[in-house]
Amino acid sequence: MTTAIKIFNSVLILVAVFMGLKQGWAMFTGKPEMLEMFSKWDFNKTGLLILGLITMISALLILHPKTFLWGNFLMAAGILLIICLHLLNKDLKGMAIELPFLLLNLLIIYLQHPLSKTN
Repeated sequence: MTTAIKIFNSVLILVAVFMGLKQGWAMFTGKPEMLEMFSKWDFNKTGLLILGLITMISALLILHPKTFLWGNFLMAAGILLIICLHLLNKDLKGMAIELPFLLLNLLIIYLQHPLSKTN
């Protein structure tokens, strides 16, 4: 893998980790906008806390080459869950907002971890 692609992928990874930690923390602490969004899908505060914790853990797992794939899969699964819940309510705007984040995780998986030995 060329150096330019590794740098680009590193930036994408940092963006995904930042967004995962930011959104995970918002869920974990029960920010009002998160409570409002998830309450329409019957998530209580405890369920949102657990989802936020899983999101933050998956974001941190992305940083290490050995847990990179697991972290991305967990993060993508969480985003896919939210996309499916939006579609359940026929909320195409909400689904469209989440779609780039899912595609970001899939692109990062495709490009692989920049520090892994298999590149």
